[in-house]
Amino acid sequence: MLPAQTATPVSIIIPTYNEAVEIEALLHHLRRAGTATDMAVEIIVADGQSTDATAALARQAGARVIVCPRKGRALQLNYGAKRATGSILYFLHADTLPPVGFLDDIRRAVAAGYGCGCYRLAFDEPHWFLRANAWFTRFNFDAVRFGDQSLFVDRTVFEQAGGFREDLLLMEDQEIIVRLKQHTRLRVLPGPIVTSARKYRANGVFRLQGTFALLALLYYLRVPQPVLLRLYCRLIRQDKM
Repeated sequence: MLPAQTATPVSIIIPTYNEAVEIEALLHHLRRAGTATDMAVEIIVADGQSTDATAALARQAGARVIVCPRKGRALQLNYGAKRATGSILYFLHADTLPPVGFLDDIRRAVAAGYGCGCYRLAFDEPHWFLRANAWFTRFNFDAVRFGDQSLFVDRTVFEQAGGFREDLLLMEDQEIIVRLKQHTRLRVLPGPIVTSARKYRANGVFRLQGTFALLALLYYLRVPQPVLLRLYCRLIRQDKM
């Protein structure tokens, strides 16, 4: 690990809404993975006015909690980024665990000229289809970029790209990649990062993947976002938006 006095400051930004089950475990994991001994890192939980104990648990675990004006992942990510102090922004989902040493991975990538990037993906479920799905994330193709892979980005690049589009209710993680790559190179870190398959367990692997494919197709056909959101909520069970 780089000495704290020379390490590039990193802000970890975690958007949450009713993530009391996941947030405490994630923050404990981040400490074990390197944040506990790194003086150049801050953890920001950008909460969308959760009605459970998410904010309280995050504060108890040492995170800086920022309550956003309203719920919405793109808005929460931008809201956290504006209040972050790091020159590298690292956007991370509450149910996703980066590998040990992730801070060094990110800093080395940025120092090598990669202004943004992510990890390869792995699921906490051994289903063969999910393993196959995750295998493709090692390639630098926009079609296999997912928010669960996390996203690191140099702050200057993020600002040049204009941040996340807050008018997008879905696909904001994928959309920003296209704009970031207009300003910099993207690095897929060897990883992997491990994300929860809770949606797949609740909805069925093939049913959920088919729903995601349908939503992606409709997005690229420019179907209005409110229509996509209604379809999402109708087809995907036990999910929080």
